[in-house]
Amino acid sequence: MHDLFISYGRADEDIARLFASTLQAEGFAVWWDETLRSGDTYDEVIEKALRQAPAVVVLWSATSVQSRWVRSEATIGDRHGALVPAMIAPCERPIMFELTQTADLTGWNGDQSDPRWQALVSDIREVVERRKSKDAADTEVIRPQATAHAPPPLPPREGVEGELPSLAVLPFKNRSGLEDDDVFAIGLVEDVIDALSQAAELRVISSSAVARYRDGEIADIEAMARSLGVRYILEGNVRRRMKSLRVTAQLLDARTGTILWTQKFERPLDELAELEEELVLEVAAHLNSQVNRLEMERALKKPENLTAWELVTRAVANYRQITGETLLLALQDAQKAVEIAPSYGLAHAMLADANATIYMHASPDDPDAIEKINAEIGRALSLDPDNPMVLAHVAEAYNYIGQPEDALIYAQRALEKSPNFGLAHYNAGIAHALLHNADEALEQFDLEIVQAPGAHTQFATYVWKGSVHLRDGKLAEARRQYDRALRLNHTSAAAYLGLFLVDKHEGNHREAAGNLAKMREHDPQVTLELLRLRLQRWFGKLEHCGQMCDWAQEHWEEAAG
Repeated sequence: MHDLFISYGRADEDIARLFASTLQAEGFAVWWDETLRSGDTYDEVIEKALRQAPAVVVLWSATSVQSRWVRSEATIGDRHGALVPAMIAPCERPIMFELTQTADLTGWNGDQSDPRWQALVSDIREVVERRKSKDAADTEVIRPQATAHAPPPLPPREGVEGELPSLAVLPFKNRSGLEDDDVFAIGLVEDVIDALSQAAELRVISSSAVARYRDGEIADIEAMARSLGVRYILEGNVRRRMKSLRVTAQLLDARTGTILWTQKFERPLDELAELEEELVLEVAAHLNSQVNRLEMERALKKPENLTAWELVTRAVANYRQITGETLLLALQDAQKAVEIAPSYGLAHAMLADANATIYMHASPDDPDAIEKINAEIGRALSLDPDNPMVLAHVAEAYNYIGQPEDALIYAQRALEKSPNFGLAHYNAGIAHALLHNADEALEQFDLEIVQAPGAHTQFATYVWKGSVHLRDGKLAEARRQYDRALRLNHTSAAAYLGLFLVDKHEGNHREAAGNLAKMREHDPQVTLELLRLRLQRWFGKLEHCGQMCDWAQEHWEEAAG
């Protein structure tokens, strides 16, 4: 049986070998693998050795901090109280561990008399002895009781419709050791769970279901996740840092314990009472955004046997890119979702949304097409009238077929059900923009940005903000928003069209032609007739909409070159 496990990056194999041999000379039984690095294969043998090790020695360097497997090994060691980190080269440690006491062995050459080395050995010995004593006690008392009373694992509950992604929030650790921070950590988790429970796109396990994990180590994340029936785990810690309080959170894949996302949040101690709600909402918003992104990636990678939920998720991922090819893919996935789950309201809402998006961007005026989209909206609402996701996609469909008054009704209804739902704020903003309510539109777009920070869809939000400012003649602000959209998505044809219009208003004819050319480059299927339709749908009530269309015609052939 080994005493310690060494975690390191492939580029640090030589120094890891030196650590291993010198620790063996100090009397430790060392497990490390110099041929199969966990960055290549997270093998069962490695995982078993890691979980059985009384101490986990993590060697931090500029390369190992980038390895998701080293970070995962450090997380498992930390969760078990086994982590003994050492810095072997200058680097910025992962934020979950930057406040953990770390031995500085930078430049160490194998000298056993080095005081830094002796301090590390003493730390390792203390952890190994403590863990071995605890394991012996657990074998006699705790483990039989835990086995006798542990709830049986829940079978997966996947039907043809599929389910929302599920999450358990584990009790956050108090790294400060202060009783006040214990109370804060417990309250923070409760508040985060409450905030996440309002999300339309996430199923969150109640705090009572995870309360039994508050006071003990979690030896097996995968078994715990199975018993709770969740796909994701959120864990974190709280620690005072000078005059501020730092909360660090990380999202784990429940099946493997792999770190998927990590973020730190910090607030001044003297303002914490006033800013606590803001902190909770920020944690929840970042998490929602990341889970949404991960679910889209997961659905796009899954080759077959998709549920209707997964097909809808793939449709959303595709249609947000707003190209001719991706819009068709979105439509195909939405249609498949309806076919395999005809009574699934969200599938019908997504099908209406995809058809409406194609209509707005690529279809001539057609009353029959609008009638069919309205019929699909009606089916969605009859099947699931209280689902905020259904309501938000219905609002989007109404916006894109030129019925913003109806869109606003359903976007607001979605927000009544889920006040922090970014997609509902987004579509309320579009409805207000199309109704020429500039202040209300900008307010809703700003709320969407706050509620879904870093979302891959936000380039479209900035395009719409640009259009609002363009309507109001605020050209500098419109340009700033279109530029922000392009920083998030450099292929956005709509952002280049917006810059074209700003340049024409400002008399920058050469720059305008260049931006129109870039629009055509990134949307090669667009015709002059179709562009006129888009401008009329976005700006039709503006006095100079006809002039905008004339500008496009004036530069059309030039832009083709």
